[in-house]
Amino acid sequence: MRRGIGITAVAAALALAATACGGDGGDGGKKNAGGELSGTVEFWDTSNEAEKGFFKKVAEEFEKDHPKVDVKYVNVPFGEASNKFKNAAGGGSGAPDVIRAEVAWVADFANLGYLAPLDDTVAVEGKDDHLPQAWGSTQFEGKTYGVPQVIDTLALFYNKDLLKKAGVEVPQSVEDIKASTAKFAKQDVTPFYMRGDDAYWFLPFLYGEGGDMLDADAKKITVDDEPGRKAFEVIKDLVDSKAATTDTTDGWENMQKAFKDGKVAMMLNGPWAIEDTLAGGQFKGREDNLGVAPVPAGSAGQGSPQGGHNLSVYAGSDNLDASYEFVKYMTSAEVQKRTTEELSLLPTRASVYQEQTVKDNKMVQFFKPAVDKAVERPWIAEGNSLFEPLRVQLADVLTGKTEPGAAAKKAGTEYAKLLKDGDWK
Repeated sequence: MRRGIGITAVAAALALAATACGGDGGDGGKKNAGGELSGTVEFWDTSNEAEKGFFKKVAEEFEKDHPKVDVKYVNVPFGEASNKFKNAAGGGSGAPDVIRAEVAWVADFANLGYLAPLDDTVAVEGKDDHLPQAWGSTQFEGKTYGVPQVIDTLALFYNKDLLKKAGVEVPQSVEDIKASTAKFAKQDVTPFYMRGDDAYWFLPFLYGEGGDMLDADAKKITVDDEPGRKAFEVIKDLVDSKAATTDTTDGWENMQKAFKDGKVAMMLNGPWAIEDTLAGGQFKGREDNLGVAPVPAGSAGQGSPQGGHNLSVYAGSDNLDASYEFVKYMTSAEVQKRTTEELSLLPTRASVYQEQTVKDNKMVQFFKPAVDKAVERPWIAEGNSLFEPLRVQLADVLTGKTEPGAAAKKAGTEYAKLLKDGDWK
């Protein structure tokens, strides 16, 4: 893939920096004469408010086994982290040693030369224990640039009490949601929250109509095919029919509040939302009131995107040895087991699913089969960029600015601009 001169120069500089400071026990003092790790590892964690306390505690526990290493934990809001990391890495100053990267970020960052390859490091020990679909998101151009930490997908969260009061069964399809509108209206409840500010939440509707963003193997743009138009049409109809409410500017906060307060009966969300959801008024002390089911099907089937997070190491880190060891620790079976026990997030290691506490976790019992059937996104350098054109068109459709067919076409046009390298069609 072609790159601009500026990016190539930055990548070369970072590669030199990595060679100069990595693992040789030189003046940086990263390993002393006895091979003991030392120095600072700055870790950018992108977990949410309900999760960050746990990850901070676990990250800092690394110091117990490596007392000469200082872990500097920094929680960076997820929505800001990608651009913040790119700016710091591209400018050669301020980037962390280790970042918790959304799965689509890995190929993007690696393509820019910002990540250190991990194949011959301790970070990837036990790699065969990771779920194949999780490991796939760490690969770019034949090298490994991340280690899986958690895996996830979207599901339908529903309020059991509200469905019971309305006399509504758990919906199997989008049409079922729409058909429940009148019953919920008697309870002054809206059936569904359609998040309109994040294209990730659009993907189940796209998959449900038989579409996808791309066919990466055929190098073909598909978001502007007929299923793309139909997907936009479906979400617009949900909102217009009052089966769904939406917000195109602050969807996460408004969606969570509406669901936790009992204003809406259902939403799409993932394992990362469990702890925050259970803290809401409808569920606090009443965990059994939260139901989880597969995402509703569209006219052509049912599908949900594969998500998750990997830990990656900055190529320009001046403490590569300790960073590799830190990634190994944070993605270990023991830490993943604790993560599931305390946060109900899904592990990426097959061995962890054999632990009894993990087997008994209700959310794992649902989400693991859902993850196994999740649709893998295209692990290409531009994969992370594919969401912005969709986000813009999603908002424009929901606000009536653009018709569904035109929105699909515009998204395809923007994809063509993003995928100008190579022979995409």
